[in-house]
Amino acid sequence: MHAEETQPETPARPEPSAHPGRAVNGQASEPLLETRDLVKHYRRRRVVDGVSLRVAAGEIVGLLGPNGAGKTTTFQMVVGLVRPDAGRIFFCGRDITRLPMHRRARAGIGYLTQEPSVFRKLTVEQNILAILEVCGISRAERRLRLQYLLEELDLTRLAKQRAWQLSGGEKRRLEITRALVTSPRLLLLDEPFSGIDPIAVYEVQKILRRLKERGLGILITDHNVRETLKLVDRAYLIHHGQVVYEGLGVDMLEDPRARAIYLGPEFNL
Repeated sequence: MHAEETQPETPARPEPSAHPGRAVNGQASEPLLETRDLVKHYRRRRVVDGVSLRVAAGEIVGLLGPNGAGKTTTFQMVVGLVRPDAGRIFFCGRDITRLPMHRRARAGIGYLTQEPSVFRKLTVEQNILAILEVCGISRAERRLRLQYLLEELDLTRLAKQRAWQLSGGEKRRLEITRALVTSPRLLLLDEPFSGIDPIAVYEVQKILRRLKERGLGILITDHNVRETLKLVDRAYLIHHGQVVYEGLGVDMLEDPRARAIYLGPEFNL
């Protein structure tokens, strides 16, 4: 855990509305998530150099870039795994820059890790109940919430199966379900398409589109660029620690710089 640091005073921000606006033409008047000029150094190298991004309610945003570009560090700063050296992170208008990861979760930020996050020896429903049991709700409410989540992610028929028996795609659905237990407003997904087959990728994409339609904001980083660009509304491309493209996901294909440093001349959807 890092020691607390003294920060310069920042101008007060207006209180967020009860329901931050959905994205309209790729933008929103009140984003769920906003980063401002994030900076991170490792030794003498500035790996993130002034990254600003926004995610609105009901919007899927991609964070992309070559290996070593700074996208993973940027994502980890948003999650709360890495503390920025400079810049600010806001969630629903509140400065969460110094907020630890568990308090970001309580505030409404869900996180799906790249590493497997299920208990292999527990059943599907036990994996979900393990989180529900620390949510401070009654046993009856836990059962109702469990049934809702099983149906929502098409896991009802797998409820009694142990996690080690699941396919890669089924495990990914279970991991997403566990991330949704606390009813987050923003979902952060680290490599959700990694290690699963094309059918499972399609199933995950359907789930994420459905969550988007229900007003969830989603930030996704993944090396499967084609499937990510098919899914996202907007995308940010990071290179040498800086945002070099910001706009509609499909429009990245027409950007000469994105082609030159990341996509290549032959890439298409």
